[in-house]
Amino acid sequence: MATIEPNAATAPDPNTRTSFPHGNHLLPAEENRYRAMANPAQHDDPQRGDPLAAPSSLPTTVDPGSMTRAQLAALPLTTDVALAIAEQHGVCVRPIAMRRINTTTGRIDIVPVSCGSTRDDHCRPCADKARRLRMAQCRQGWHLETEPVIERATPTETQQELMTARADLFAAYAQCKTNGDEVSCEEIADSVAELDAKLRAAGVRGRLTPLDAPSKPVKRSTRRRQDAPDLPRRPIQRRTVGQVFAGRYRPSTFLTLTLDSYGRVDSDGAAVDPDRYDYLRAARDAIHFPALVDRFWQNTRRCVGWEVQYFGTVEPQKRSAPHYHAAIRGTIPRAELRAITKATYHQVWWPPHDQLIYTDERLPRWDARAKCFTDPDTRTPLPSWDQACEQLTEPTHVIRFGEQVHVKGILGGSEEAGRHIGYLTKYLTKTIGQAAGLGEHATDAQREHIRRLHAELQVTPCSPRCTVWLLYGIQPKGARHSMIPGRCKGKAHQLDHLGIAGRRVLVSRKWSNKTLDDHRAERGAFVRQLLEAVGIHPTHGPGEGPYQWERPAPTDPDIPPRPLLLLHAIAERQRWKAEYTTAQLATHGPLVDNRSATRDQAA
Repeated sequence: MATIEPNAATAPDPNTRTSFPHGNHLLPAEENRYRAMANPAQHDDPQRGDPLAAPSSLPTTVDPGSMTRAQLAALPLTTDVALAIAEQHGVCVRPIAMRRINTTTGRIDIVPVSCGSTRDDHCRPCADKARRLRMAQCRQGWHLETEPVIERATPTETQQELMTARADLFAAYAQCKTNGDEVSCEEIADSVAELDAKLRAAGVRGRLTPLDAPSKPVKRSTRRRQDAPDLPRRPIQRRTVGQVFAGRYRPSTFLTLTLDSYGRVDSDGAAVDPDRYDYLRAARDAIHFPALVDRFWQNTRRCVGWEVQYFGTVEPQKRSAPHYHAAIRGTIPRAELRAITKATYHQVWWPPHDQLIYTDERLPRWDARAKCFTDPDTRTPLPSWDQACEQLTEPTHVIRFGEQVHVKGILGGSEEAGRHIGYLTKYLTKTIGQAAGLGEHATDAQREHIRRLHAELQVTPCSPRCTVWLLYGIQPKGARHSMIPGRCKGKAHQLDHLGIAGRRVLVSRKWSNKTLDDHRAERGAFVRQLLEAVGIHPTHGPGEGPYQWERPAPTDPDIPPRPLLLLHAIAERQRWKAEYTTAQLATHGPLVDNRSATRDQAA
């Protein structure tokens, strides 16, 4: 029976109250609807006798025997009622049934676990919770006044012994390989794999040197392009916080970067002349946009001379091109940021992919003997990725930012800072297509614009391992028989992503010196501190357990239906909220701890 350890995606930490509600999770419309359900007499509708009217105008009692089939079909299902209540209470609407086993007492419970989705069209409560966690992460690192200290632990004797044994095996492997002893090499490789697992279990992180050195990639020239301006390069200081002005002000920066224009668009973001709009360049820029952002931060740190820290989000414009918002700790002159943006570019050294060689009617075929893809007519093997790259003399594509650069100074703790944090995380719960306005209210011109861009993305390779390369007569890296030419499963080719396949949130390592799991644990620690101060001991607190978590099979007889799981989660959430409210009232004043569990300053 497989066991699953609790983590942020599958199960809550039994030692923290990570799923405890903080703040108001109800939207105004949902709150009014909940009040109407609780007091139907005060919200009667003139058409309350009509069973086909809106759900809020249904009569308090119905007689199914006197209703037609259409009227019965219009009544809400029990699952719909449970989902509505779950959303009102901020409870996950797609809970996962998990079996929790108390290893001390042996008690077994089936508990609902949040799905952890970040999309509000899948689960609005979980998406809102994830968004608020990102807001807390952004707020804590934006206006730090002290350097985040990272103290690495001293290597233990066990770690040193394991690494010494690995070094001995490394030398023995090289000697056996020189002598041609393949059997001993395989035995040493198995021993090294066991040592690597022990090193990871002992708490060693970082890349371990492989026994067989990988082949060196082809090095390209790092000389700057002549059409890009040069940037000054200053020695980097070991600091991450900004400067203080007038002895007390330490402002930070809000930055917005966009891509270049591909053609005229209307007020809805649709191309005015689709035939002249450069969809090819738009698709390639969207796919390689993350690499351009990484290059921008490299140039920024080299130019300003200190370790710039950032919290950035990627979202689409109305024209469906990605643009980038970033909260930067400290201040950088506007002129320097504009100069860095103008001088930043990214060269794509990929094989040419301008003209399709194969189509759906004529596709490359897999040769089981040669273990490669071949031409369907001549049966000759297609060139590999490395072979195609060796012939390159210039980059296939160069991506740059556009001329629009928005820079604004922000003071920490101000109302403006809260608004910008809310703006940074505004679209994190929506897909790229939804954020670009591709919904039920989209115009025909918008749909045609998205259709053309998506069609171009379908034939634009997203990575060296993309199967779209086969349409251009090139075998991708790691080619295998299961690949279907032109059918890549990468997110960049999907309509919900429109080329933006990477992470939507980009955070530097020294932003808050905490991971998302650290922020979740901090929320739980704050709640426990408040409850313990007034003598409340929550159920399933740190004193109970430890727990073992199992994912039950769908056919297990003890798995309750989803409506029952939802009702169980709602009852538990109400109990938690009652405990938290009692603790707040008992403190007789505002909380002095201002950590991640406090109410968000921005909506």
